[in-house]
Amino acid sequence: MCGIAGFFSTKPLPDNTSEIVDAQLESIRHRGPDSFNAHLDCERGLALGHSRLIINDFEHGAQPLATPDKSHYLTVNGEFYNFKRHRSNLMAEGQRFLTKSDSEIALGLYRKFGIDFLQELRGEFAIVLYDQEKDELLLARDRFGVRPLFYYVSSNKDTLVWGSEAKAVLAHPEVEARLDPKAALHQLMQTIVPGMSAFTGVHSLSPGHFLRIRKRNGSLDITEERYWDFDFPTEEERPKEVNEQEQVERIREELIDAIVIRLEADVPVGCYLSGGIDSCCILGLASGAMQSPVKAYTISFDDDQYDEAPIAQEMAESMGAEQNVINLKAEDLYGQNFIDTVWHAERTFYNTLGVAKNLMSKKVQESGYRCVVTGEGADELFAGYPALKRDMFLHGISHEPASVRAEYQQALEKTNSLFKGAILSENERIHPAWMSLCGFTPSWLQPWMDTLDLARPLLHDDVAHELRDYDPIAAIADRIDGSMLEGRHPLDIAQYTWSKCQLEGQILNWGGDRVDMANSMESRPPFLDHHLAEAAVHVPPSLRIKGNTEKHILREAVKGVLPEVLYKREKFAFMAPPAHTDEAKKAKVGELISSFLNEDTVRDAGLLSPERVTQFLNDYRADTDPTSLVRKDALLNHLLCLHILHHQFVA
Repeated sequence: MCGIAGFFSTKPLPDNTSEIVDAQLESIRHRGPDSFNAHLDCERGLALGHSRLIINDFEHGAQPLATPDKSHYLTVNGEFYNFKRHRSNLMAEGQRFLTKSDSEIALGLYRKFGIDFLQELRGEFAIVLYDQEKDELLLARDRFGVRPLFYYVSSNKDTLVWGSEAKAVLAHPEVEARLDPKAALHQLMQTIVPGMSAFTGVHSLSPGHFLRIRKRNGSLDITEERYWDFDFPTEEERPKEVNEQEQVERIREELIDAIVIRLEADVPVGCYLSGGIDSCCILGLASGAMQSPVKAYTISFDDDQYDEAPIAQEMAESMGAEQNVINLKAEDLYGQNFIDTVWHAERTFYNTLGVAKNLMSKKVQESGYRCVVTGEGADELFAGYPALKRDMFLHGISHEPASVRAEYQQALEKTNSLFKGAILSENERIHPAWMSLCGFTPSWLQPWMDTLDLARPLLHDDVAHELRDYDPIAAIADRIDGSMLEGRHPLDIAQYTWSKCQLEGQILNWGGDRVDMANSMESRPPFLDHHLAEAAVHVPPSLRIKGNTEKHILREAVKGVLPEVLYKREKFAFMAPPAHTDEAKKAKVGELISSFLNEDTVRDAGLLSPERVTQFLNDYRADTDPTSLVRKDALLNHLLCLHILHHQFVA
C-alpha cells in the first residue's frame, strides 16, 4: 500500500519539477512512509512519484517500476492478489521481471493485453501507467473505488495533475485550493455527486473506470471509459427457480477465496472486529486459514446503546483470537482527533465513527501490524442496510399481502428508531429526477434530503444566489447510468445507487482507506472482491432479504462460525454515540464550535451566513426531539468539518 502523485504535460517540465513532486509526496507521507521515489522525464513532460508502505518484496519493490527495456513505467497504490499465477504465466510466455512485487504484473499484463489488462487484475488499486512508445498515460481505479485517485486538468488542458489524495493535487503550484460552493452544499447534506471532491477543479476518478491521456496539437486529449460495473441481471434474465443451497455454497466458496488471498503478505495480517456479521464471519473464516491465532481489533464506545464490543468479545473468544479493545470516550472523539480526521478524509462526515476508526487504525499500527482484513462491502452485496430493507418492503414484495408488508415495515422502524434522522427518514420523500431514474426515490437518500432542507437556508446570500438554480438531488441522479437500472428489481436498484454514491463517498472514505492510511495501515475488504460481487448479483432478491431477515444468504453461508446471538441478530448500524447523547460530548463539541463555528470564522470562509449558523446552533442546543437531534447532530458535524477544511486547506 502506498501513495502516488505526479503530473503530465504537453510542455517540457520546469527545473523545479523534483521539488514539486517531493511536495506532493510529502503531503501524503502517511500513505507510504518507508521511501519516496520518482521517475522524471522532463522532456516528455512526465513526473511519476511514489511513497511506499512496504507490504510485499521488502528488498526490491521500490516504485516507480519499469519494464526491462524502459519502455513502460508504473506506479501503483494497492494490491494485486493473483500476482503469482500471472507472473508465472507471463514468464512462461517469455516476459521477465525485475522484482518480486505484486505491482509489477500490471506492466506485464499491459504489454500482453493492452488496455484490457485491467480485466485481469484482482484486488484494490489505483494505477498510473506511462507507455513511452505511444507517449500515452493511463490512470485507472479498482472496481469499487477502495483506493482513491484524484486529478486536476489545467484550464488550457495542457497539464494533468494527480494524487492518491486531493492534498497531493493541491500541492502542485498550478492548482489553487478553493472549496467548491456546490460541493460545500453536498458536503452539508452528506451525499456528494460521484466524482466530486470538496475542491474546485479537483475530481475523483470513478470506480471501475480509467482515463486515457494523449497529446494532441499542444493539449491533452483525455477520455474516460468504464471497464467494470456492479451489474445486476434484469428480472427477465433471472431464472424462475433457484436452488438456495447451491447459492449458499457459491457465496461461501467465493468469500473464503477472497479472504484467503487477502491474508497473503510479507507482514502479519490482522482483522477488524465489530459486533456485526460481516467482520465476525471474516474473523471466523480467517481463523480457519491461518496457522496462528488471529489478532483482532475492536472499538468500544462509552454508551451501551451504541457499543458492540460485548458481541465482538464473544466472537473473539469462540475463535481463540487475540483481541485488542480500544475504549473511546468524548475526549477521544472530539478535539484534535476530530480535526486530524477531517484533514485525512478531505470531506465532511455526519458521525464521529470516522474518528473512532482513525484511532483504531492507529492502535493497529502501534501494535506492530500494518495490514488488516475488514468487513466493508457486505451490506452493499447482500442488502444489509435498513434503507435497503425499507425499499424491499415498499417496492420489492408486491406479491405479499399488505398486512405482511406492514408488519415487516413496523418491525424495521422499531429496531432502527435510534438512527432516525440519519439512516432512515421519518417521512417518505420523493424527487422527480429519482422517480424518473428508478421508479421510486431510494430510501437511503431521503434522510439527506431532510438534512438539505436544514442546510440550504444556512448559505451565505451570495452563495445562495449563485446556486439558486442548482438542484443537488438531481445532480446526483444525473451521474447514475440509467441503463444499469432498466428492468432490474427494486432491491437491485437500491443497492446499485447506494454503491455508486455512499460506498465510495462515505464507507470507503472516512470509514475506510483514508482513516486507515492516516496511520500507514493497509485495509483489505474481501467482500469487495469482484469475483464475490459477480456471484452476489446473481443471488435473487428474495434470498438477500428473506422475509424480515437481511443478508439471509450470507448468514446461511457462514452460520457455522457465528455465535447464535449474532446469526439471529438484525443489522445494527455501526455508529458512534452522537454529541447530544451525554454532557461530556456536548462539552467537547462545544469547544470545536467555539473554534470553527464562531461568527468570525464562518464569515471568513464565506460560504454560510454567520447569523443563520448561530441561530441553528441555538436551535440545536434547545432541541429535545430525538429524531430532530440526530439530524441536527449530523448537520453540526458537517458544519464543523466544512470550516475545518477551509482552515486547513484554504485559509
